Amino acid sequence: MTDSSIVSKIWNLAGVLRDDGVSYGDYLEQITYLLFLKMADELNKPPYSKGLKFPKLKDIEGNEITHGETCDWETLSSKRGAELESFYSQLLRSLSTEKGMLGQIFTKSKNEIQDPSKLLKVIDLIDKENWNMMGADIKGKIYEGLLEKNAMDSSGSSGAGQYFTPRALIKTIVACVQPKPKKTVADPACGTGGFFLAAYDWIVANHKLDREKKNFLENETFYGNEIVANTRRMCLMNMYLHNIGDLEGDPTIKSADALISDDGFRVDYVLANPPFGKKSSITITNEDGEAEKQDMSYNR
Repeated sequence: MTDSSIVSKIWNLAGVLRDDGVSYGDYLEQITYLLFLKMADELNKPPYSKGLKFPKLKDIEGNEITHGETCDWETLSSKRGAELESFYSQLLRSLSTEKGMLGQIFTKSKNEIQDPSKLLKVIDLIDKENWNMMGADIKGKIYEGLLEKNAMDSSGSSGAGQYFTPRALIKTIVACVQPKPKKTVADPACGTGGFFLAAYDWIVANHKLDREKKNFLENETFYGNEIVANTRRMCLMNMYLHNIGDLEGDPTIKSADALISDDGFRVDYVLANPPFGKKSSITITNEDGEAEKQDMSYNR
């Protein structure tokens, strides 16, 4: 099956779910959770046999249930009906308390697909594909295609363009900068990670990489900040699908606001598109102790 046909099949389900009140952004978020679980399950099987460990279900207080089921794809995909919906919600809550990339991807996660039959359709669609056997370029195109469709369909309503910079613009900027191997790259408002992926592709296409340079590119090159939890989650997944980052390591994408303070970290390149279309305000206290709001807006 081609990457475009997979995108079409996954996206066609979005129309069905939207009738149930599931927005495109929420649908993409659920795809992120499920894709991650499926790929982790594949990595635990031959020929990879990674031995990735998933926790047991946890109670509301975050304590592991002694005889609880494991929060993994195999258990999830075996459920049906109301049991599926209930287990999925518990799984998301449990995984959100984990450390490393696992916990970061599932931070503040919740089930938005309340109809078990439709949730099962999404699970079955993902289960039919072997995602780790696909090349990073194909996996990346599929997920990037979903991100782009979400940005296009949400324009003017949810502000998806705020974190999805047109890929043609990103590629042009990267081509002008021409990043080199074994150099660090940062994006202080990284959105879904478009600049990282374009820089990655540029380096791979224009330089011969030995094992040391390839390892540096995948694990030590890219650093960023994204304060919107859902967008950061999509960025981590997007990078992981492109083989950037370690599943068991700490993410290099921080949730802190890059404009708050200087943490002293320095990089070789900064690739960024300032936030646009976003209005906010800050409260300023004058010399007389009176508080007043000052509007701030960022436009393209």
